[in-house]
Amino acid sequence: MLVIPIKEGENIERALKRFKRKFDRTGARRALQTRKQFDKPSVLRRAQIQKAQYVQGLRDAENI
Repeated sequence: MLVIPIKEGENIERALKRFKRKFDRTGARRALQTRKQFDKPSVLRRAQIQKAQYVQGLRDAENI
């Protein structure tokens, strides 16, 4: 559980912004999104290979 101490006289929007930033850094949102739907291991592996090919293509184009 995330705990955000609020200082005396601190604006609630500022505290909410700190909470959102801390929430994003923990990776909880990403974990929730991945657990929302089951993906087969073969689909995940294929996506990983396609991403690697894309990145390699960008690197090759940069070196030309």
